[in-house]
Amino acid sequence: MALGAVEALRARGLRVPQDLSVVGFDDLPEVRWSAPPLTTVRQPLSDMGRLAVRTVLRLARGEQPDSPRVELGTELVVRSSTAPPAGRD
Repeated sequence: MALGAVEALRARGLRVPQDLSVVGFDDLPEVRWSAPPLTTVRQPLSDMGRLAVRTVLRLARGEQPDSPRVELGTELVVRSSTAPPAGRD
């Protein structure tokens, strides 16, 4: 989605990040090679998968999940698609 947004902005004559910053989500491998490389939020996919499997196995055994809600940390990976706001004179 974020890569599509960058292309749509370009098609409208806007520059990333000079005119508008763009941040994606999931840190897909191709975003580091896009132009500009995309700033993104990285999720702990291995941890998410491990917890999902553990939860499914518990439910299959008739047990309750460890918790009704699980919150995992994310990481902001700053690349070239973001910049500080331009000064307004």
